[in-house]
Amino acid sequence: MSTEDPGTRGVRGDDDRAVDLSEDFVVLPEQTSDDTDRGWGERSGGNDDWLLAERPPHWD
Repeated sequence: MSTEDPGTRGVRGDDDRAVDLSEDFVVLPEQTSDDTDRGWGERSGGNDDWLLAERPPHWD
């Protein structure tokens, strides 16, 4: 006894479908939104200029 519907003979299922993997398809982002400055509650940009200006004298 066959469990297939007689009206679906010759129809290919998803397992038989050809999948083109040549494109760069991104499933997950490289960085989540909570792993950004804004996600941590910080201002965007940076404070590199301030950090360089406040270097201790013994670093020079």
